[in-house]
Amino acid sequence: MDFRIYLAIIAGMAFATYLPRMLPLVALSNRRIPPWLADWLDLIPAAILGALLAPGLFAGETRAFELGRPELIAALPTFVVALKSRSLGLTVVAGMFCYWLAGKVV
Repeated sequence: MDFRIYLAIIAGMAFATYLPRMLPLVALSNRRIPPWLADWLDLIPAAILGALLAPGLFAGETRAFELGRPELIAALPTFVVALKSRSLGLTVVAGMFCYWLAGKVV
């Protein structure tokens, strides 16, 4: 394939991912959104993260719940660190350490 086709594909993908992010920003930048909507929008990242993590933590590859899995063992103290510190960096480091430690213990 020609190099220009690759550039066109990359530009198209960039446009397709940029457009849905830009349109709400432009449409809502001069408007005041109601407080209930702002509160609702604040919950979306936690809901998405929960939806991404829950199947891997609770079901795994076998699709069966197992309490002794290292992922689940590491998730509990990591969750406590996240609640107490409210720091993404500290939570990531604590999660990595807990997962490493759970792999050594289990």
